[in-house]
Amino acid sequence: MLAGVDEVGRGPLAGPVVTAAVILSPDDPMLGQYRDSKRVSEKKRIKQYYHIRKHAVAYAVAQGTTADIERLNILHATMLAMRRCVEGLSIAPSEVVVDGNRVPDMAYPVSAVIGGDDSVQEIAAASIVAKVVRDRLMRYLGYQYPLYQFARHKGYGTKVHMDALREHGPCPVHRMSFAPVKKYATREGRCYNG
Repeated sequence: MLAGVDEVGRGPLAGPVVTAAVILSPDDPMLGQYRDSKRVSEKKRIKQYYHIRKHAVAYAVAQGTTADIERLNILHATMLAMRRCVEGLSIAPSEVVVDGNRVPDMAYPVSAVIGGDDSVQEIAAASIVAKVVRDRLMRYLGYQYPLYQFARHKGYGTKVHMDALREHGPCPVHRMSFAPVKKYATREGRCYNG
């Protein structure tokens, strides 16, 4: 009952950081084919996401909200989200492996694997689940705050996003403590509320 954990969304200027925990079945016909979500096309990622949901022994998703990020900082909000998703599993894991070099405090044996989303199938599957969920969430936020085109850039600091920040100031889902956002939040003290 090995649970793989990964996150998506530490670098963007807006939206939550999303984490997933996945326990794969040894009978999963796609075992050995999962890769880091960044290395998989969107179409294939979505197909694998539904496959994981159907065939995994257990999976859970959690987020470190924008408020969590502002209160704790991005690293600690990510660790909190990782703990939340593992605690959300319907079956307790015997061990947890996390992509990266840091692990959250939790009640299970946990270890970090640098590059785990390429070498551990459970982490790769978690990467896929977290990416699909966060992308959908950012599309939804794009409907709420259309001036920022979140569906297009997922909150990352692209030219389109920076131009929108410059023109409209930040909205409530922006990470105000991040320097590029702070720069436009303090200028004229404005905040777009949708």
